[in-house]
Amino acid sequence: MMDIASYEAYCFDLDGTVLIGDQLLAGVGETIAELRRRGRRILFLTNSSVHSPRDCRRRLEHMGLACAEDEILTALYVSGSYFAREEPEARVYLVGEAVMRRQMEESGVDVTEDPEAATHVLVGMDRDFNYGKLVLGMRAARGGARLVAVNPDPACPVPGGYIPDTWAIVKALETAAGTEAELIIGKPSPYYAQEALRLLACPPEQCLMVGDRLETDILMGNSSGMQTALVLTGVSTRADIGRQQIVPGYVLNSLADLFNKQAEPQ
Repeated sequence: MMDIASYEAYCFDLDGTVLIGDQLLAGVGETIAELRRRGRRILFLTNSSVHSPRDCRRRLEHMGLACAEDEILTALYVSGSYFAREEPEARVYLVGEAVMRRQMEESGVDVTEDPEAATHVLVGMDRDFNYGKLVLGMRAARGGARLVAVNPDPACPVPGGYIPDTWAIVKALETAAGTEAELIIGKPSPYYAQEALRLLACPPEQCLMVGDRLETDILMGNSSGMQTALVLTGVSTRADIGRQQIVPGYVLNSLADLFNKQAEPQ
């Protein structure tokens, strides 16, 4: 196995890996600065459905971490790319926040406000989700629209704990509509991994995926041929590795471990 600081490219999850809330986690700034000094390619990956790449760049810069917009890949952006490339004739009904509509329109996706005219229902995190939105989303899905999830995350880490994420809303719609989500766009989907590797222009074996969730970050990295590192600053714990049987190449207490030689190969 390669030295953990010797890969050509590094993919970093955001929430729980790089930041929590509006604060960078320990060692992040120094680690990213050192990777840039060494000429490594960097891509920040997030399953967020409530932030565009532009939003994420501003958020990171506000915390003191400078990056380019094309160094950020969000599940919402990948969702727009998916429909534009793979389902160009789709009429998409949205269950999510206002940024979802803006991202879909920027991607050239045909968005409909009529649930009965929809071919697809795209579901993301919605902090204003209510019974009325459930009724409309259910109506679209019961009418034959395919249910698509921006990401499969049940909860999102925030300062002091967690809040419900996309999958909680997907489950409500599945139950009401008597159907199941047919497609997940975000991590750990192959489509998301392909987008990341395309942007990095890097063979997967030369890329290290660093994240805090075994079932999304590490599973995607392992499945796509990347090397992986679980960081213990977010959702998954060391004990979860044995329970879930998703094994990362390395385990780090924080991102500072990339250069202080504390990374533990599995």
